Amino acid sequence: MLSLPIAFRSALGVFAPVFSRPVWQHVKVLLTGAVLAPGQRTVTAILRIMGRSAAPDFQTSHRVLNRAVWSPLTASRLLLRLLVAVFIPRGVVIFGLDDTIERRRGEQITAKGIYRDLVRSSRAHVVKASGLRWLACMVLAPLAWADRVWALPFLTVLCPSGVRLALDSREDVSLSRPSAHPRSHQ
Repeated sequence: MLSLPIAFRSALGVFAPVFSRPVWQHVKVLLTGAVLAPGQRTVTAILRIMGRSAAPDFQTSHRVLNRAVWSPLTASRLLLRLLVAVFIPRGVVIFGLDDTIERRRGEQITAKGIYRDLVRSSRAHVVKASGLRWLACMVLAPLAWADRVWALPFLTVLCPSGVRLALDSREDVSLSRPSAHPRSHQ
């Protein structure tokens, strides 16, 4: 059985209502492993660091992300409340938004689009990149042990391209209004 420090258990416990009891057991392992895993935090790497790579229910933990019924929007709301309570207990809460392009290829990646790469482009030279556009919402918090403000993400949503939305017969979603997209809530 997984034995965790009380402070960590209470922070994780905030998210328990989002999941069914059987799924919650897998989520605790995944969240703990995400904190401990060095490098990429894939489900496989997380299970490996938790000593579960040879477990007979290895594939069940993968299904938490793609088959289990839970609300990412509810989880992000709880995470936002936790971040504000811990890092900004009083004063003004400042939010940050950042979009990024995940370069993906393949026929089955349907939400991909072609976007201007702001990092590699200049006024004179435009570089385009194909992939998925994600919008991350963050709380900007001054941390006591750091000399700068940290961006603490609490929600990331997929922002499909205008072409993809037109093909799906939906209205366009700008980066400032990702919640208008019906799939961004779940």
